[in-house]
Amino acid sequence: MRFSVWPGPDRPWADTLRLVKECDEAGWDGAWFADHFMPNDAQGATPLDGPTLECWSVLAGLAASTRRLRLGPLVSGNLYRHPAMVANAAATIDHISGGRFVLGLGSGWQVNEHAAYGIDLLGVKDRMDHLEESAEVITSLLRERRTSFEGRHYRITDAPCDPKPVQDRLPLLIGGRGEQRTMRVAARFADEWNAWTTPEDFAAKSAVLDRRCEEIGRDPGEIRRSTQAMVFLSTDEKWLERHRGPAGRPVLVGTPAEMVDQVGAYRDAGVDELIVPDWTIGDAGRASETLALFWSEVAAHLR
Repeated sequence: MRFSVWPGPDRPWADTLRLVKECDEAGWDGAWFADHFMPNDAQGATPLDGPTLECWSVLAGLAASTRRLRLGPLVSGNLYRHPAMVANAAATIDHISGGRFVLGLGSGWQVNEHAAYGIDLLGVKDRMDHLEESAEVITSLLRERRTSFEGRHYRITDAPCDPKPVQDRLPLLIGGRGEQRTMRVAARFADEWNAWTTPEDFAAKSAVLDRRCEEIGRDPGEIRRSTQAMVFLSTDEKWLERHRGPAGRPVLVGTPAEMVDQVGAYRDAGVDELIVPDWTIGDAGRASETLALFWSEVAAHLR
């Protein structure tokens, strides 16, 4: 089982760089970064203040500053950028990293940033149509010498993407839980799939992905699967009691011994990679300590 870190985009760059470099040196497997431009307004479309580092710029910086970690967006919002731009940027960061980039791609969902920047979020069907065409364009640009594509939403004519990635097959990760469209896009194009899940939910969604692969004659075993959960890890029982709550949501809460069992349930459900957001574990100093504790006392028992 692999383990990756997911630093919040509101952290200062210096803190993000330090945390990720510590994980790189400790032996973690990857680092992911969210593709957003402002905090989410859960109630509507109001643009909110708050520091939010831009995803692709951060990934380029991390690619140049780390040695081992796989790096990627979790996930890049499809409507923010033309797929040809995404393919060329992915290839470039793969070169900067020496062949460690993973291209995470999703349909997009955050209402307030689309509204604030004048980017039409579209209805669900159109959004998914765009994602499917983008996945086809991007994979062709990354793997073929030239690409021509005529779709409803994108048109590419004899287009190069040069240089190609360092990796012979730069992995494409499709993120999302939708069983009818997202899973079908993942079955067609993805090397990896990701969604927020509990162990039980992961098993159910993963079974849907298996069926979508079987429908088109693809081996489901070709697609690696990852998930994430909020983490509240401590040896302080009084602190933990404030965060223990009802089951049924993607949250890991407990002492290291408890968390080994909780993460083990994800492994038993078929998770290849567990991604640990640092959003709930405090400032940079506390985050550094908690991630080190997770690595030495939880991940070490499950790798």
